[in-house]
Amino acid sequence: MLALSVINKTIALYKVISDLINIGSSFTFPRFINLIKSEISYLFSLLIHRPVIFNYPWSLTIEPTTYCNLNCASCPTGTGSIARPQGEIDFGFYKKIIDETSRYIFYLMLYFQGEPYLHTGLFDMLKYARKKKIYTVLSTNGHFFSDDNIKATVKSGLNRLIISVDGTDQEAYSAYRAGGNLDKVLTDTKKLIDYRNSHKLYNPCIIMQFIVTKSNQHQIGDIKKLSKRLGTDYVSIKTAQLFDYKYGNRLIPDISSYSRYKKLPDGTYIIKNKLKNRCKRIFTTGVITWNGDVIPCCFDKNGRFIIGNMNENNFSSIWENKNFQEFRTSLFRNRKAIDICTNCIY
Repeated sequence: MLALSVINKTIALYKVISDLINIGSSFTFPRFINLIKSEISYLFSLLIHRPVIFNYPWSLTIEPTTYCNLNCASCPTGTGSIARPQGEIDFGFYKKIIDETSRYIFYLMLYFQGEPYLHTGLFDMLKYARKKKIYTVLSTNGHFFSDDNIKATVKSGLNRLIISVDGTDQEAYSAYRAGGNLDKVLTDTKKLIDYRNSHKLYNPCIIMQFIVTKSNQHQIGDIKKLSKRLGTDYVSIKTAQLFDYKYGNRLIPDISSYSRYKKLPDGTYIIKNKLKNRCKRIFTTGVITWNGDVIPCCFDKNGRFIIGNMNENNFSSIWENKNFQEFRTSLFRNRKAIDICTNCIY
């Protein structure tokens, strides 16, 4: 048993090192300097209590599509409550964004709202980013791993794939992933892992994501066993972001350490985060929706705070414009007054 434990830990360490090497291989000298500048910008801004920007973001989120096949319980797309135009990004427009930002971006998340595998040009987008030596990340509900998509996923050069598995049985899983089929997700995930391993590859790094809710909180130990049985590289245990939590929600876990919210004596709930007047993400990450809107961060799912649009201006000018600086300044003054920040854990 001891020997097996040592072997498992060695394999896990090797996977971590391989993933870090992949991230490191995305560095160029300008990207590294920009990363240093982002740290300096944030620290200097904390020191003087107002935002000063010396850098561009080193991470970028681009939304392939807002369409999805599921009706997840706390997702604006899944519940039909998303309050902005629906659609998918044009590949030519996507290339324009990558061409403009690749000088300083080394980490790309190709997901926001919607299921990225529903975009027919997804693999071309991945390949184009990898051509620019950008580390790429996808998050999926795992319902589109056909044989062709499995091959295309591995051949695209994708670095990290997050697969949502929010339950170890159908009842617990569908309490959150409404309309989903757990057996299909698990069967096809295993096929993907076997295909990758049969080609002796470590890309993509495959992460099983588990969002803890009241329905699945008793399965945290089981999800780790399931991950090991399938052969995924990691398990990511996450707390659920809910939009109607003030008066309680059926998804809020009883286990306090796995909940973003705490119950007050009067029976209402508040977020645990003290929401200090600071946020590192507005110094490090940019978010671009499918139609080119630039928004402050991934918590602005409805596009309440549109800073600019890349059909009208380039990203660097939007990053430095008056709208974005006013947003950053308001955050440093009173973060609790910004509604998208009031449900944030960072």
